[in-house]
Amino acid sequence: MTRERLYLFDTTLRDGQQTQGVQFSTAEKRQIALALDALGVDHIEGGWPGANPTDSEFFADAPATRATMTAFGMTKRAGRSAENDDVLAAVLDAATPAVCLVGKTHDFHVTTALGITLEENLESIRASIRHLGVKGREALFDAEHFFDGYKANPGYALDCLRAALEEGARWIVLCDTNGGTLPAEVGRITAEVIAAGIPGDRLGIHCHDDTGNAVANSLAAVEAGARQVQGTLNGLGERCGNANLTTLIPTLLLKEPYASRFETGVTRDALRGLLRTSRMLDDILNRVPLRSAPYVGASAFAHKAGLHASAILKDPATYEHIDPALVGNDRVIPMSNQAGLSNLRARLSAAGIGVEANDPRLATILGEIKTREDQGYAYDGAQASFELLARGALGLNPTFFEVKRYRVTVERRKNKYNRMVSLSEAVVVVKVGEVKTLSVSESMDETGTDRGPVNALARALAKDLGPYQACIDDMKLVDFKVRITNGGTDAVTRVIIDSEDGQGRRWSTVGVSANIVDASFEALLDAIQWKLIRDVKVPLA
Repeated sequence: MTRERLYLFDTTLRDGQQTQGVQFSTAEKRQIALALDALGVDHIEGGWPGANPTDSEFFADAPATRATMTAFGMTKRAGRSAENDDVLAAVLDAATPAVCLVGKTHDFHVTTALGITLEENLESIRASIRHLGVKGREALFDAEHFFDGYKANPGYALDCLRAALEEGARWIVLCDTNGGTLPAEVGRITAEVIAAGIPGDRLGIHCHDDTGNAVANSLAAVEAGARQVQGTLNGLGERCGNANLTTLIPTLLLKEPYASRFETGVTRDALRGLLRTSRMLDDILNRVPLRSAPYVGASAFAHKAGLHASAILKDPATYEHIDPALVGNDRVIPMSNQAGLSNLRARLSAAGIGVEANDPRLATILGEIKTREDQGYAYDGAQASFELLARGALGLNPTFFEVKRYRVTVERRKNKYNRMVSLSEAVVVVKVGEVKTLSVSESMDETGTDRGPVNALARALAKDLGPYQACIDDMKLVDFKVRITNGGTDAVTRVIIDSEDGQGRRWSTVGVSANIVDASFEALLDAIQWKLIRDVKVPLA
């Protein structure tokens, strides 16, 4: 059976940039655009030329892409021609092959927000789309507030769509701008739009996630006949975000009825890079990846319960809806106080540690894990520390270095501007073989801001490990979580640190102590030890 073509339109660089706290640099926009192109989307909406310097700079030197680079703007303003509208002219000056113009389709917004007549709005749509055609551009029309407008005045909302279609718009995009429409409504209204004469192969869907239904709404529109889907990486977007392409794309490629009915520009090979692309965006934004994210989250294929792990060992399909490798993810068998021997054997095997099923040390390891979790440790979120604990019990933990002592100080003083500032400093004495090294480090960053005692300690510890230094130079701390596990005078602090290296590996370690610095240092030591086991394996001294 011949599959229908479904087109993917990414608006991470435009609508995604409207996320609170998000502002891409020109270089970051180029990096994201190239990653989107490698993934296989059909359109990349790069921003609104003329609206801000970054977007204008991006279009002035946009990367060459297979995907159609698209500029965003709005229909011409009432009272002037399309040829003489400077805002529209700035969008066209970006010289992109395609232009997406947003226009009102809800009569309430036309008369209240724009303050013009319904016919004047229709003329703005006609003239603007016609002008794009004259300039030789592929025209897309974003029908803003369409679903609300259709429910209020279906005749006028459809007239707006017809105005754009009749003037040559390649795509008419139905926008759930406020994000309040539910899947059943989206499906019904999209079908009614097609029945009213707007062809499905010219129809797109653009959903916001204010009810948590943006992905479901997009799928409902596709099932009703729409053939373009708009969204953003990791669901970025204003308020609650846009339809998440990181969820939509694998659903369309791997799930029925979509997988057998449609094809997209994303290949199965490209899909394996989905997790890497998602993490790249989080890294650019300096955000911690959402562990529970569908398909690409660190917990998306994590099996904590012993019953689940036992079944997974027999057949992964028992508790996994897809093979995690299809999207570049991995299966995780966490260790916790709910774990059984099945979890333990599976996790050791994943770490490359072979242990016979009847080895009595397995019960010893499991008992130690449960004892330590009673003390405040959490190994389901710190797989690297679990591995080190198990290696220690099995006699497989090499000694690369020894920390003889460390000291951390925090000083509060006035700077040259007579302002009170903090300065953290750490001293660490490390012994590698027979050589002792003293390292001192401050936590001041390039902006002159104190990053705290743990940052100073991490810098000092990783400053000079002699023959192992090259192995940890590409290592960085990407997240730091603190929790008090007991209150009152018996308070215990748990610290979990996420680390990452230049090879794309990410691992978590845990430390527990009544002293937050000691807990942090324990987690830091585990992080470096895990890295050295992977890259050195055998001590050099």
